[in-house]
Amino acid sequence: MAENKTQPTDASVEEFLGAVEHPTRRADGFELLNMMRELTGQEAVMWGPTIVGFGKYHYKYASGREGDSAAVGFSPRKTNLALYGLTMGPEADRLLPELGKHKTGASCLYVNKLDDVDRDVLAELIRTGYRHTMTEIHRP
Repeated sequence: MAENKTQPTDASVEEFLGAVEHPTRRADGFELLNMMRELTGQEAVMWGPTIVGFGKYHYKYASGREGDSAAVGFSPRKTNLALYGLTMGPEADRLLPELGKHKTGASCLYVNKLDDVDRDVLAELIRTGYRHTMTEIHRP
């Protein structure tokens, strides 16, 4: 079976975020770095060239495909901030309507800028998403 393309690297998170062109996304990236570091108690790791991740879990699908992924994370893209692992927790359905302006994808949450969302609700989504991933999905 093919190995996942997105793997943890030794690249500098701060250098990656410092090189983000869009000034708002760069500032939001550093804010998310501090917020996720504090809420998860984990240090940030670059996953591939563009994802900042916190924590690590192992998954295995019914198809047999398995691998490792960051428990929560984000990527400051040109058009938005992609946030990973925040929609998986049992509290997400209750919290998302309170978040503010956002979109969701298969397992991602997209926001244009942090000023569009309630930071307290975002913090709770990070906390509950991380806890769910590390205790329910990843059973050490």
